[in-house]
This record gives sequence, structure tokens and C-alpha cells, in this order.
Amino acid sequence: MYKNVLQQIDNVQVWPIISFVIFFLFFLFLLWYVFTADKSFIRYMKEMPLNENNDPQSVTEKTSKS
Repeated sequence: MYKNVLQQIDNVQVWPIISFVIFFLFFLFLLWYVFTADKSFIRYMKEMPLNENNDPQSVTEKTSKS
């Protein structure tokens, strides 16, 4: 059934390539974001579940002292 549906779509061979390109570009963007993100923001997000006080100033002060 799926084979018959796919055969009736025009230029069906292009869609996997487009999907791969979109995935690859998203992956590259994600790598760029991870390596260029602000380290204090990452530290704040990392420690957020453990802190009762969610003030970003207090988290950065505590991490800079330790």
C-alpha cells in the first residue's frame, strides 16, 4: 500500500535528499550554538534544578566562589 502511494508522488526521490539537508543544517546549527553559547548561561541552566533560589546572580556568584 505505501509503495503505491509513494510511486504516485512526483519527484519522490528528491524528498529524502531535502530531508537530509534540513537535518544536516539543523545539526550544524546545534553544534555552532553549543560551542558558542555563553558559559555562564550553561552553568546557570545546569544548576537550576538543584537550587531553590532561581536568581541567576546568586548562581554565578556561588559558582565563581567555588
